[in-house]
Amino acid sequence: IIPMLLKIDLGSLRQVGSHWRGIAATVGINWLVKPFSMALLGWLFIGWLFRPYLPAAQIDSYIAGLILLAAAPCTAMVFVWSNLVEGEPHFTLSQVALNDLIMVVAFAPLVGLLLGLSAITVPWDTLILSVVLYIVVPVIVAQLWRAILLRSGGPGALSRTLERLAPVSLSALLLTLVLLFGLQGEQIVRQPTVIALLAVPILIQVYFNAGLAYWLNRKLGVEWCVAGPSALIGASNFFELAVAAAIALFGFQSGAALATVVGVLVEVPVMLSVVHIVRRSRGWYERGAGVHH
Repeated sequence: IIPMLLKIDLGSLRQVGSHWRGIAATVGINWLVKPFSMALLGWLFIGWLFRPYLPAAQIDSYIAGLILLAAAPCTAMVFVWSNLVEGEPHFTLSQVALNDLIMVVAFAPLVGLLLGLSAITVPWDTLILSVVLYIVVPVIVAQLWRAILLRSGGPGALSRTLERLAPVSLSALLLTLVLLFGLQGEQIVRQPTVIALLAVPILIQVYFNAGLAYWLNRKLGVEWCVAGPSALIGASNFFELAVAAAIALFGFQSGAALATVVGVLVEVPVMLSVVHIVRRSRGWYERGAGVHH
């Protein structure tokens, strides 16, 4: 998580006002719509429609994993998605920086509320510890490290460090997934249907939130180069945090951990499909009345 947060320049928060419509739409989707829509889809599909086809003892745990997955927006891959849709880079930077600050204070109450509404016991001490370990400490370490690098060697030193750290972040995530699959492998092989069923609410919430953010930006007269990254940030999930929190709260062999892993598996292909839709729909978007250029 730390190498990803090292990319974030909290100084870019000063630019929030210059793209306030896009920022307002994205913040609304990320924090007021996405977590609740995922909880609703989890209850509908996992708790009701698919219940007969899933192990009864794990139903609540699966829903908890889905809630954790959607409780915070992505902070790293969104730069890739934004680049692919020719997004306005200053908007993307300021939006991600703002989301990181909101995440520090909102993640624990949001997860606690949604787990509580789902009648899932909330281990508050572990949840608070997870926020400290996986959000607060990484944000502080990354920002201090960033400041030291910029002061001692300028932007070049930061770029070189980010290049060297890129494989570390990916390797750490892959190692976590290998451990999860190692511990859950038997269950996955025995019940591949579970993976497919867990993917359904995840896919629906990504397309729903991306579409809603894109449409909302168009209604607000936001230019396309801001609406594209807004839709992608609005639909994204911070799966590294979700995996870490699921393991901390419910254990390696829990249904929650498995649900977050399914989120990791579908994230890249589904987000690439959203990128494709955003690019193909540019003409339609820009024909919308009142778009500010």
